[in-house]
Amino acid sequence: MHIAFLLYDKMTCLDLTGPHEVLARLPGATAHRVARVAGPITTDLGMTLYAEVALADLPAPDLLVVPGASDIEAACDDATLAWLRGAHASATWTMSVCTGSLILARAGLLNGKRATTHWAAMDQLKALGAEPVAKRVVRDGNILTTAGVSAGIDGALTLTAELMGPTVAQALQLGIEYDPDPPFDAGSPAKAPPDLVERVRAGMARDAAA
Repeated sequence: MHIAFLLYDKMTCLDLTGPHEVLARLPGATAHRVARVAGPITTDLGMTLYAEVALADLPAPDLLVVPGASDIEAACDDATLAWLRGAHASATWTMSVCTGSLILARAGLLNGKRATTHWAAMDQLKALGAEPVAKRVVRDGNILTTAGVSAGIDGALTLTAELMGPTVAQALQLGIEYDPDPPFDAGSPAKAPPDLVERVRAGMARDAAA
């Protein structure tokens, strides 16, 4: 099973590394880090990742994973969107993390489909033709979308259970000791204080405009 993880400049690192930590461990899986042009990629916070494979060299993966970013434009050029459409057509599953669903929507893959994204990007997702659902993991057909950043691990475990059954998924969860117990119950806008939600939303808007 060949898994294509899309890389692009300004992407969010955990959107990639969270599901990669799970899915690259699947029995029989080969993980490929792909980008429009093979080579180094700089994330939104200045980390350097490396894409070993150019998109043209892996046109038909079995599984496709698209991470998000505060600024997705580097993944929305014509060549990348065309590759996504072709890769999705061949893939058994297509998965996005956070605003990666906006990229799928820009490629025309979420028209009329139920999907999720980061809570601050739900309006954008709707404007791009999807039906936003405020859940951590949403499946519509063979497309699985997840909410913001850390939800990529949940999505990868969900996908593992679909592919190989719950026992394998639980074994991987235990192996990476994914047992969240955060110090604060403020991980969603439904739980966080309203003033904090607005402060974070304003900060994200400033970052996106920078």
